[in-house]
Amino acid sequence: MISFDEALALVAEAAKPLDIESVTLAEAYGRTLAVPVVAAVDAPPRDVSAMDGYAVREADLPGRLPVAGAAFPGDLTVALAPGTCLRIFTGGPVPEGADRIVIQEDVTRDGDVASFGAPGGGRHIRTCGADFRKGAVLLDAGRRLDPRALVAAAGADLGELEVWRKPRLAIFGTGDELAEPGVARERPGAIPESLLPGVAALAEESGGMIVMSRRLRDNLPELEQMAGWALEAADLVVVTGGASVGEKDFAKAMFEPHGLELVFSKVAIKPGKPVWLGRAGGRLVMGLPGNPSSAMVTARLLLVPLIEGLAGSATSLGWRRAPLAAPLEACGDRETFVRASWEGEAVLPAGYQDSGAQKTLADADLLIRRRIGAPVAEAGETVEIINF
Repeated sequence: MISFDEALALVAEAAKPLDIESVTLAEAYGRTLAVPVVAAVDAPPRDVSAMDGYAVREADLPGRLPVAGAAFPGDLTVALAPGTCLRIFTGGPVPEGADRIVIQEDVTRDGDVASFGAPGGGRHIRTCGADFRKGAVLLDAGRRLDPRALVAAAGADLGELEVWRKPRLAIFGTGDELAEPGVARERPGAIPESLLPGVAALAEESGGMIVMSRRLRDNLPELEQMAGWALEAADLVVVTGGASVGEKDFAKAMFEPHGLELVFSKVAIKPGKPVWLGRAGGRLVMGLPGNPSSAMVTARLLLVPLIEGLAGSATSLGWRRAPLAAPLEACGDRETFVRASWEGEAVLPAGYQDSGAQKTLADADLLIRRRIGAPVAEAGETVEIINF
């Protein structure tokens, strides 16, 4: 059994980005850049107006000036004759010779003549390249493409982006007792398979793509066959349950005919000690515990960094500190990750920490990290936390 930090280091070592592919902007949300975004244009491409108003030569102010025309966004730049002005709208090209935009609220217009007072305030001109110049790096490689990044990439006049390929995941829930949610109550002894939708959603949120998600019976020949199919279709196979040493715990055995090599088999954490990582058929395989809270905690701590790394993102968990709203008991001989939620600006540990808890899981949005042998922590003391 290894420590959590050792397990995390092994995950990071295994989490190498996959292939690079080109995608359209419409397909790029949530992907990770494999190469930087370099501007193909200046922005703005020419001097443009920052306001609705009139383009003028400052030397002609104050005074009454004939309106020589209008400039709208997308128009070509024209020259402004001395002693005239040009009606202009936000984003319209500033005419050659103009050095100021007077906002429309400061202008009195009578037909084709506009009256101006003494110049004052800003010039209201966005100069060519004020935002960025052609050739500028707008987004670095490794940037996750969120909505703001997509605005910059589109503004760079790029229709396609080079990104890391999404890792393909196959997810299996094992156990004869599992039934499809919605019908489990109709079968005596059955319980709803609650992990598959949660693990799949977490995987997609982390940058993965689900290509297979199934409940499997505790039948070793069937499991071995499904393992073979999954290893052909996916980059990473995730199995929930079957990780202990019971007669029907086949999570590792199902991959043995495919050359399973374990990276680690147990981690000194609570909950989640049975979590394991291996390779089979040239693919990665991660086994999560079968209890819901235990599985989702270990998925957040180890599966998420694994998927993010395969997708080209940084794998830092981003621990920070916050004060406790209630005391915590001393920690034992395994690092403990306590489900918690915010109470104002403090962190409130959940009262029910059972590894099978599902309501507590839904209510928790934080994990508190308790190091091995940590003493009692009183309310007000700061603890390490991470978003759950």
